[in-house]
Amino acid sequence: MSGSGGGGTPSLLLVEDDEVIRRTVAMTLERYGYEVSVAADGLTGLELFRDGRHDLLLLDVMLPALDGIGLCRRVRESSVVPILMMSARGDSPDVVSGLEAGADDYVVKPVDTAVLVARIRSLLRRAAFAPPAPPAEQPSEPVGASLVFGDLSIDPQGLEVRRAGEPVALAPTELRLLLEFAANPGIVLDRQTLLRDVWDYGWDGDSRVVDLCVQRLRKKIGADRIETVRGFGYKLLR
Repeated sequence: MSGSGGGGTPSLLLVEDDEVIRRTVAMTLERYGYEVSVAADGLTGLELFRDGRHDLLLLDVMLPALDGIGLCRRVRESSVVPILMMSARGDSPDVVSGLEAGADDYVVKPVDTAVLVARIRSLLRRAAFAPPAPPAEQPSEPVGASLVFGDLSIDPQGLEVRRAGEPVALAPTELRLLLEFAANPGIVLDRQTLLRDVWDYGWDGDSRVVDLCVQRLRKKIGADRIETVRGFGYKLLR
């Protein structure tokens, strides 16, 4: 099973050492119309990632040779491809480590098919999204206009971010989160709102996803640019 990554069918790379889970998940995703490449260990997964083009990576945390967290870090050295981690239920440290390493989201095992497919669709939408139009009561930004916050410049049309004139490489989720903040400068956004508007969750999600994505974003745009309002959420300082 291999994916082209270049056509209209999304190509996924699944790295899972349990043969039964690997085959079951791969067949399930193929029934939903995805092309699926598979690997049973982290090093093989890294080779497949480097040799091919994939639209999304689905990584188990516990892998031989190179674990899923290490693989996530290696991928993030050169790519912003969406990454969805799979973790055994209750493995909170693994979830946190995976998100800190650059994963966009996670699911718990045993994997619920509906949740898995919904998360994959959400990540793929985020990776190819266009920023929403501004509300009708607000004037539209001229094409090419940038939003400026101190040394941070955000071009919502060109989807480019610069800090002190230098380009900032953001993963799709990080970029969408920043655009959400930039569309509401100085306004406190609670975690559930961000889960709904950025992660496309139609249900209550894990707020750690938001917290750790904000943490990664701060490292790239400046730690003091996003303020924590304890008990409420976050806001982008004007």
